Amino acid sequence: MVTTASARHIERINSFFSALLFTQVTDMAGSSFFSLLLPVVVLAFASSFAAVARAGDGSLTAGFTRVPLKESQFVVQKPYDVSLTDRYEFAGGVRRMWVFATDKPTSATHPGGARTEIKINEIYTSGVWQFEGDMYVPAGTSGVSVMQVFGAAAHATTLMLHVYGGNLTYYHDLSRVVAAGVYGRWVRLNVVHDVAAASVAVFADGERRLSAAGQGGTAHYFKFGVYKQSHHDPSHRMESRWKNVAVYTKR
Repeated sequence: MVTTASARHIERINSFFSALLFTQVTDMAGSSFFSLLLPVVVLAFASSFAAVARAGDGSLTAGFTRVPLKESQFVVQKPYDVSLTDRYEFAGGVRRMWVFATDKPTSATHPGGARTEIKINEIYTSGVWQFEGDMYVPAGTSGVSVMQVFGAAAHATTLMLHVYGGNLTYYHDLSRVVAAGVYGRWVRLNVVHDVAAASVAVFADGERRLSAAGQGGTAHYFKFGVYKQSHHDPSHRMESRWKNVAVYTKR
C-alpha cells in the first residue's frame, strides 16, 4: 500500500523522466522512428513506477511487528437464530458479512442490536496497536458500524467507524467524515490505538483522516463487520466485505 504522498512522488519522477527522455530524443533526431518509439519508452517507465506503487512502502506499519493470528481468533458474532452461512461467507480471501435491521442480537439475552461482526480475539492492555484491512461497502448500506476498537472506561468502545449514505464517519457524527464515497470500492483502513497516550488515529488509503482521544479502559480488541445503529435511518440490509486484515503492535 502506497500513501498518497508516495504516489504523487512517483508521478513527479515519472513526469521528469518522460520530459528528459523527450528532450534527448528530439535532440538526437526528428525522424518519425523516434516519434513512434517515444510513447513505448514512456509507457515502460510508467509501468515500472506503477509496479513500485503496487508493492507499497509500508510506512504506516514501519516499526510495528505483525501479530500472528490463527483463524480461530477470527470469532464471528451473528444473530443467534440463524446459521453462520446465512450471514457470513469467507471465500477467495474475502470475508463477507451481512445483516438485516430486523435480525435478532447475538443471544436471546444480549441487549445489543443486529450484527454480523468478527471479534479479533487478540486482547491488549498496553502498548501501541494497529488494525489494517481493506474494506468494501456495497451501495445502499447505511446506518451501520463497520469497525470498532472495543473497550473503554465509561462505555463500550474507544472507536467506532460508521457508514451513512456512502460516507465513513466517526461514530454517528456526520461532520467528521473519515472517507467520502466509500460505496463500491475497496478502501484501505489503518487504525492506530496508543493506549498510554490515550489516542486513536485513523488512516484511509494511506492518509491520516482522524485523530481522536482514547476512552480509557483496561482491555481492548478490534472488531469489523456490520452492526446496526439507531441513528440516521439505517438501511434494511447492511453488508461489508474485508480482506488483508492484519494486526500489528509495538510495545
